[in-house]
Amino acid sequence: MKTTFLKITALVAFVAFSSCKDKAEEAETKAAEEAAVAEATAVTYRADADNSTIMWKGFKPTGSHEGTINIKEGTVAVNDGAVESGNFIIDMATIAVTDIPKDDEDNANLQGHLSGPDFFDAKSFPTAKFEVTGLEEKDGKTMLSGNLTMKGETNNISFPVKTSIDGDKMTLRSETFTIDRSKWNVKYGSKSFFDDLGDKFINDDIELTVNLVANKA
Repeated sequence: MKTTFLKITALVAFVAFSSCKDKAEEAETKAAEEAAVAEATAVTYRADADNSTIMWKGFKPTGSHEGTINIKEGTVAVNDGAVESGNFIIDMATIAVTDIPKDDEDNANLQGHLSGPDFFDAKSFPTAKFEVTGLEEKDGKTMLSGNLTMKGETNNISFPVKTSIDGDKMTLRSETFTIDRSKWNVKYGSKSFFDDLGDKFINDDIELTVNLVANKA
């Protein structure tokens, strides 16, 4: 019995360790900064809302859920292939769950919970916003920095991106990165706000992957 218990304990510890290990690196997060201003020679691209999205993944002790959020609109100014300035609006009411079948009632329940006041409160805060503050090369990667405003809170984050231009179309794709939701006042099930959750907590970390497609204005 003791041996079995030790094996189970070791397995749980290994799974927990592996889950933490496999999570994407957290974006550098700091106070909001002044928005970037593009040179007059920059070319403006307008976001293609039908083909632009953000993928998300959230974690809890028993597993994870994932889905998408739509990018509603935005513009990006590009000079010599590099982003100089820009902003885009995220439609929080479009939060969707993709790891549960759409015809399963748990899909609608989770989507409603995420959109509700416990989480992102899409009724009171229907949009989030990302505003570019800078771009720099760091450790062989292109790091995009910007102010992310969500639920009335603004923090500056930096994460790796790759951009490409094909004719009149520009694509910006990020590596998967993590943000700490508690910094944007998303409190539900967070140990940052509640100390009596036991194993009923939900991790503060949320993985995001940005895929922005934009057309020359």
